[in-house]
Amino acid sequence: MEETKIFGEIADFVYHENGILYSYSKSVLRTVENIGNNVELVKKITGNKKVPLLIFLTNSPVPSKETREFSTLKLPEVYTAMAMVSKPGLAQFIMKLLFALKPSPIPMKSFSNQKDAENWLKQFC
Repeated sequence: MEETKIFGEIADFVYHENGILYSYSKSVLRTVENIGNNVELVKKITGNKKVPLLIFLTNSPVPSKETREFSTLKLPEVYTAMAMVSKPGLAQFIMKLLFALKPSPIPMKSFSNQKDAENWLKQFC
């Protein structure tokens, strides 16, 4: 089965037959508006089904507190878990930024390689 890349404003996506949604993050400022649009795009891609997300992080501008809070609220609407693949330190920085005051609403873990991230996410399919 050939997979189609779906292009979004803050990330591009591939929904794999293994049940994992792959997200290729873009270096754009996250706002309440584009996070909301992204959630709607993910719902269309997955047919409104919550799925595990494997996100390939990139450096992007730090979003506002309002945007971070909105993003935290929206995560459990579309994802069962999130694995982040990035250069050392980036994922930990983002997790600290997003969840400084309260824990993540879904299981999250950072990885330095795709295979380990996929293996961890399989339990959430």
